[in-house]
Amino acid sequence: MRPGGLTAERRGFREHIRMQAAELFAVGHDNAAIARQLRVSMRSVQRWHQACEQGGTPALESKGPASRPKLSEALFAVLEQELAKGPVAHGWPDHTWTLARIKTLIGRRFHKSMTLSAIAQMLHRHGFSHQAAFGAVVALAAAVAGALAAFRQVPSGGCPVGVTLRSQSPINARGPPSPGRPHR
Repeated sequence: MRPGGLTAERRGFREHIRMQAAELFAVGHDNAAIARQLRVSMRSVQRWHQACEQGGTPALESKGPASRPKLSEALFAVLEQELAKGPVAHGWPDHTWTLARIKTLIGRRFHKSMTLSAIAQMLHRHGFSHQAAFGAVVALAAAVAGALAAFRQVPSGGCPVGVTLRSQSPINARGPPSPGRPHR
């Protein structure tokens, strides 16, 4: 099963298969024939048959989602408003939202704890997607453009004094590696 549980549509589909199995139980089909016909495992059919004998067809109905979301729709709307204010408004030094920062914001604002994975899934369910840091991309593009312009002016003897080829963008902000330690 994928993380985050089943969608309502998928739960309905599985419930429909269980109800078909209940009809076949009533007609007298054996478990192996039902498993083949419905393309499910024999063990699932056995569990359904036992549940049906003990509680009837209501025992095969869907129990709903496996768990409730940590943030209700109303709280998620508040989270969206907080995210729209930007990280700087919440005390971070730059304009980049990270999952760790969102986790901290959720803890501060709603007094709830969520894993980074759960936050990523929740954001994805609400239409958010991972975005490259636009500022880093612009800075990298400017560094490449500057390096190309410098290379066009370089005489055949080598690099002019004062020109560096290392990017100063946030992508390469760690600088050169320490002696004896490989650069990652």
